[in-house]
Amino acid sequence: MNKVMTSVVAFGVGMAAYNLAQRNNMMSGRQMKRMQRKVKRALF
Repeated sequence: MNKVMTSVVAFGVGMAAYNLAQRNNMMSGRQMKRMQRKVKRALF
């Protein structure tokens, strides 16, 4: 249960950072895809 909560919180923080990066155009599309792959691997 605790692990699930931690991953949900981490996912929420990741999504917030992802949205900020997208809004500020700090990352290219290629880096975004790489980030998504890392997040998926971390979660599952």
